[in-house]
Amino acid sequence: MRIDDLTVTPIAFPDPPLLNADGVHEPLVLRCVLRLHAGDGEVIGLGECAGDRDQLDRLAVARRVIIGMDVFATTAVTQAVDQALGGPGGPLTAFQRARVASAIEVACLDAQGRITGRPVSDLLGGAVRDAVPYSAYLFYKWAEHPALDGRPAIADPWGPALDPEGVVRQATRMIDRYGFRSIKLKGGVFPPDQEIAAIRALAEAFPDRPLRLDPNCAWTPETSHHVARELDGVLEYLEDPTRGLDGMADVARTAPMPLATNMCVVSFEHLRPAVERGSVGVVLADHHYWGGLHRTRQLAAVCEAFGIGLSMHSNSHLGISLAAMTHVAAATPNLTYACDTHYPWNAGESGVDVVRPGTLRFVDGSVPVPTGPGLGVELDPDSLALLHEAYLTAGRERRDDTGYMRRIHPDFDPTLPRW
Repeated sequence: MRIDDLTVTPIAFPDPPLLNADGVHEPLVLRCVLRLHAGDGEVIGLGECAGDRDQLDRLAVARRVIIGMDVFATTAVTQAVDQALGGPGGPLTAFQRARVASAIEVACLDAQGRITGRPVSDLLGGAVRDAVPYSAYLFYKWAEHPALDGRPAIADPWGPALDPEGVVRQATRMIDRYGFRSIKLKGGVFPPDQEIAAIRALAEAFPDRPLRLDPNCAWTPETSHHVARELDGVLEYLEDPTRGLDGMADVARTAPMPLATNMCVVSFEHLRPAVERGSVGVVLADHHYWGGLHRTRQLAAVCEAFGIGLSMHSNSHLGISLAAMTHVAAATPNLTYACDTHYPWNAGESGVDVVRPGTLRFVDGSVPVPTGPGLGVELDPDSLALLHEAYLTAGRERRDDTGYMRRIHPDFDPTLPRW
């Protein structure tokens, strides 16, 4: 069956004031929804990815080369997209090209599942688990988006989390609502000893749940050694404490817990030097970054061969991405760490999503694998139209955590390492 067309719709949806090493999340997330048309328009496969201007421009290039191709020939489709974007040696990195190919591959797989009547997990070799565990993804955050440029403050029901007590309060609410069995804290916001105190408070409040800390490379290797020593026996893994494969290898030599990454290993060209230097013990897969669901399974095989653990990275997203994440995690035996997800922050609290409710849900911290054809979710056209209108009204084209922070705190310096 041939691909007839690809419709890309940019959208914007609410995001709380979540803090990180780069700054703070803006009130709206930019994302885009793909509808891949096949079979004379009778089949539509769904995809979801980042919605920045560069991504939209590259998807427009990709659209021109995939029309007429076989929707089942995902290897050829991915190669065609890669070449259209310049291929190896071109102006774009492998990471940038993979971000485009991944969204199209997911839409192809959704269409394949709808044509064959099989879930995407079956197309990836079959699910080895009926439900995929996710972690409670905690953030330091403000109580609200402050009033700015004549815009009133935007209230947030989660309230502030700026100290250990606020972090524990946030974790309690999230676990009570979703049942998460493990916890991750996004760090790199406050001096390391304050974040150590927050992790210790979480360990005391939730002694039976594995803990993770991710400062997004905000620390020097020396500071990273200090934090690793202080949290010996407390952390399941420490994620991206410092920059680069050499810095990570330095810390990994003495750290008592595995080091994880989604920053220094984000494409296949990074795997060999990471293994040679002993930089990481856990790779956080992300099909949006690695080129799609099949490429994520290939990454899993490489990690298994070298004894590297596997988890899953997340960025702000809605239900199409959550469904795709769940299918590939269900079909990957060695993805044994609970996955990250922003879904509670984006769709969970507000109920805003581009897919119809009823399929995706959290049960004891896990998402049951959808069993319907394809991704198992259905597009809500009314919601898509509303979120597209929000995108047009916002007038933004790129995510800018640093720029937003500087509008509120002009002296904010994003330079890393910070400590």
